[in-house]
Amino acid sequence: MLLNGKVALITGSATGIGKGISRLFAEHGAKLILFDSNEHLNRTVAGELESSGTQVRAFGVDVRNRAAIDAALGEAIEVLGPVDLLINNAGVYPRQAFLDMTEQQWDEMQAVNLKSMFHTTQSVLPGMIARRTGKIVNISSVTFHLGMANLVHYVASKGGVIGLTRSLARDVGEYNVFVNCITPGAVLVDAEKAVATEEQIRQWMSEQSIKRRILPIDIARVCLFLSCELSDGMTGQSLNVDGGWIMH
Repeated sequence: MLLNGKVALITGSATGIGKGISRLFAEHGAKLILFDSNEHLNRTVAGELESSGTQVRAFGVDVRNRAAIDAALGEAIEVLGPVDLLINNAGVYPRQAFLDMTEQQWDEMQAVNLKSMFHTTQSVLPGMIARRTGKIVNISSVTFHLGMANLVHYVASKGGVIGLTRSLARDVGEYNVFVNCITPGAVLVDAEKAVATEEQIRQWMSEQSIKRRILPIDIARVCLFLSCELSDGMTGQSLNVDGGWIMH
């Protein structure tokens, strides 16, 4: 029970990595605030967790919308208490050739993958600073280290996440607030089917040192480590969870 009694805000919680994090945090005693744009799926996840005894509030929130974030967070805090842990996981990754990319597509990627973290972090950070405690984990991507074709807007946004992590860690360390980052590799999630071919997936696996698919639970376990006292000597760090795809 590494998170017993802690209140965790998790974005992008209805599917994939976010769902895996939500389940593992519940197993370790956290109270959960779940944000996802798909309200129906998010409430389904919350219902499953509630049935096993977890205190959870789920909201259909567009993480590009600061007013919606603040409103949902205020409602949740009244019930569960102030946020101890923030997991910035929400993200999208549609592929697009750079020269065919529109300004709107570029802006949308930055808004969901990077600016959303600005919104959520600004929303919870004053409380963490006032109580002199808090852990923030940002989900980036190993593609920042690799570079990937047809993903310039995505890779740029995920590089921004690493920059945000490092600089924010400098700003808030004196208040006992920790900011770290995870760079997942090719994770087996349902959404993968829409963006990758079987041939591409086989190629990625052939380049990994560990010859199996990386699963949401693999990311969730490292997220748990960065959210509990076991990582109290670390801040401003980026941890690859990619099966040894890249040695960085």
